[in-house]
Amino acid sequence: MFRNVRDFSAAVVTSGAALVLLTACGGGTDGASMGGHDMSSSAPAATTTSAQPVAAFNDADVMFAQMMIPHHEQAVEMAGLAETRASDKEIRELAAKIKAAQDPEIQTMRGWLTEWGKPMPSEGMDHGMGHDMPGMMSEEDMKKLKDAKGAAFDRRFAELMIAHHDGAIEMARTEQSQGSDPEAKELAKAIEAAQQAEVEQMQAILKRL
Repeated sequence: MFRNVRDFSAAVVTSGAALVLLTACGGGTDGASMGGHDMSSSAPAATTTSAQPVAAFNDADVMFAQMMIPHHEQAVEMAGLAETRASDKEIRELAAKIKAAQDPEIQTMRGWLTEWGKPMPSEGMDHGMGHDMPGMMSEEDMKKLKDAKGAAFDRRFAELMIAHHDGAIEMARTEQSQGSDPEAKELAKAIEAAQQAEVEQMQAILKRL
């Protein structure tokens, strides 16, 4: 097959070089391919095993939602009275702002209770548990507010809403320190900040009324 030893040696060298080249190319391709497969196969596994867990909630979160819902509902009711009874423009504007902010928050908290499988506040809870929730108005307080008009309403609204806000701020701080659900704690933080600013605004209004 080979005419002499020299021809054979040359063939061996040529074949060896080709084999090295093929091995290098093949090995590189296989390695990249395996690397690709490893990446694609391991990534889903990692995603599956380290999937984001459902955020945990605790009793403080549930209590915060169950109590803040009727608390907000009463604030919305108080704010609604200002539309036809308040004479001060700033009072009317603040009342509209309170209603616009707290209505969506009520729906958010109702959604959490549904998601957590916990009961909604019972009807009349705002009256039956009013003394257990800081800042809640009594039926007598609400009646006096409804009966007031003009400047008398403006002053009574500001006084009662300051007390109401102070109660909400207290509940929000409790949630931030004792709650577990990140979204509930974030809402509590927002409630504290917004209502503290409104308290300061109403205190300034009272000084000029």
